[in-house]
Amino acid sequence: MSPIPILTLNNGVKIPAIGLGGGTYHPAERETAKDWFLTGLQAGYKLVDVAQIYCTEEGLGKAIKASGIPREELFITTKIPAPMAIITSCLLSEGEFYPKHPDGSIKVAKSPSFVELWAEIEKLLDTGKVRAIGVCNFSIKNLEILLKSAKVVPAVNQFELHPYLAQNELIEYCKSKGIAVEAYTPTGNKGCEDQHRAHAHLMFFIPGYQKVLSDPTITELAGKYGVSSAQLVLAWHLARGCIAIPKSSNAERQKQNLNLPTLDPSDVAKISALDKGERICAKLDENGTLFGATAEQLGW
Repeated sequence: MSPIPILTLNNGVKIPAIGLGGGTYHPAERETAKDWFLTGLQAGYKLVDVAQIYCTEEGLGKAIKASGIPREELFITTKIPAPMAIITSCLLSEGEFYPKHPDGSIKVAKSPSFVELWAEIEKLLDTGKVRAIGVCNFSIKNLEILLKSAKVVPAVNQFELHPYLAQNELIEYCKSKGIAVEAYTPTGNKGCEDQHRAHAHLMFFIPGYQKVLSDPTITELAGKYGVSSAQLVLAWHLARGCIAIPKSSNAERQKQNLNLPTLDPSDVAKISALDKGERICAKLDENGTLFGATAEQLGW
């Protein structure tokens, strides 16, 4: 087993290649977030990924305080909602009381573009309150649009990435621009087979969905290295030079995910060959959108 690599972002900031994902939509896990974040910090995680929509940021804050680990030793990633997702959320929550035009159509202010939003995010660097800024779910198409006007190249692009969705072209493009790749749903362990009908802009994770981890090639190679399927897939991410943020509220699995083998190049190739272009988490809903954006807008 090898130490978890420390990568250097395009602005010189160091980041661990394995982090603890904080994404959950399960009420019980949200309520106990402090506890499982704390076991993760105690296990040695220095990178933790959260977002406003996960409702786990408060739990992480309490866990950091309880851990006694100096804040400067930790790399905490959070996110702001996509502009179209905010509008979708407002429409869903306000229902019939949302302002309407005389013809009955809903009045919606023009949503800022991601280019406009990025220009505001860039200003955060000057405040000293953030060490790096990045993007999430950006395709090559949208990165090209952003980079035409961006003063700061994103340090990281976080997107769905696992053996069934290898994203080879996107990874190569990001690397060519000096953008680090960070994988969410890195083991394909919990998919989004359905949408939360009351809040269609949120993903609804289904426990026990282990399509990738039960793949015969994965289980065979995991046996070869004497590790779990999840450990094997995380090692594959490291071999490709990517950051991975597996989510686990189980203390033992948290430890396992920090104890990874070094894979033979031939085995890395075998895992990469499983690519099907299959999205497990970030999938279009019944309206053909994700977070309020169409496939064309997403650059898919």
